[in-house]
Amino acid sequence: MKLNWGTGIVLAFIGFIAFILYFVINMTTNNKYNHDLVTEDYYKAELEYQTDIDKENNAKSLSKNIMYKKTNEGLVVYFPEDIEPEKITGNLFLYRPSNKQLDFETTLSLSKSHLLIPDKRLVDGRWNIKVDWQYNGKSYLFKEDIIY
Repeated sequence: MKLNWGTGIVLAFIGFIAFILYFVINMTTNNKYNHDLVTEDYYKAELEYQTDIDKENNAKSLSKNIMYKKTNEGLVVYFPEDIEPEKITGNLFLYRPSNKQLDFETTLSLSKSHLLIPDKRLVDGRWNIKVDWQYNGKSYLFKEDIIY
């Protein structure tokens, strides 16, 4: 069979379309490439972004910001020692970018200036920690990417 230019161009288009369709179908059906949004209410969170910036600026004005340390028991989150831990309120949220089922949030209720997150709740790898807390009517925010 003899191929002319027209047949070659049509075969090239069909091959290219098949190539693209293969990758589109593979990316949409394969669970390995399943990526969730960071938050379900993305647009609502975007509207509150300026308040987060204000809270982060408040946290920078502290004498000492929140620190964390990995220990054998788990992840210890240290709050500034010059404030009374009983007056701290807020939430701690740990987000796992690779697995939505591992995300968790806990309410802050402190008697000491540190909080221990048990090792059994954390899997090795990358986490995003977000501590949204209030002290004496002023709001603070600490966000950081950590490798556990």
